[in-house]
Amino acid sequence: MTHAFEAQPFALPFDRKTTALVMIDMQRDFVEAGGFGEALGNDVSLVRSAIEPCKHVLEVARNKDLLVIHTREGHRPDLTDCPPAKLTRGGKTFIGEPGPMGRTLVRGEAGHDIIPELYPVAGEPIIDKPGKGAFYQTDLHLILQNNGIKTLIVCGVTTEVCVNTTVREANDRGYECIIPEDCVGSYFPEFQKYALEMIKAQGAIFGWVSNADAIIKGLKG
Repeated sequence: MTHAFEAQPFALPFDRKTTALVMIDMQRDFVEAGGFGEALGNDVSLVRSAIEPCKHVLEVARNKDLLVIHTREGHRPDLTDCPPAKLTRGGKTFIGEPGPMGRTLVRGEAGHDIIPELYPVAGEPIIDKPGKGAFYQTDLHLILQNNGIKTLIVCGVTTEVCVNTTVREANDRGYECIIPEDCVGSYFPEFQKYALEMIKAQGAIFGWVSNADAIIKGLKG
């Protein structure tokens, strides 16, 4: 059955059976004090604003039996999957270094895991990705294809990096993406604004921009 999400630049028709919720990198290292995000000098309160709207969308998606997928950015403990260009930021090494929540952005460490407020439940796939985009070097595309998914509701952090990269990757693979603006976050308000404008520009060149209330209303039909 076809429904529609209220969105910009125009409404997006969708079928719940072919729609998935993708929660991007809502990890402790990015949204909690003492993690990688803060180590880079960022104010994590700016991204934490997305948590509550994400919780509401996630609850409704689960109630409507949507496929829910979570992603985590991070690396093998030996860092063999972390290129030198990423390993060093501003002349300093952060990834793999000890921090308040274990080694930064290393799989299996406390900081790498998803925050308790949005923690996956049984049956929700977790995609561990080594890069910004959720499709790069992962089986996300395969999982979506196997479930007949055509439309993605994309939430998470950060808007201009991992969310934007994933939406562009998804667009190239034929998926229609809708981003609830209050369910994504950036450490830089100006980046938040322009990243969303880029997505919806030129007649939804990469996707649609909406909000949590409109997503919930659309899912409830």
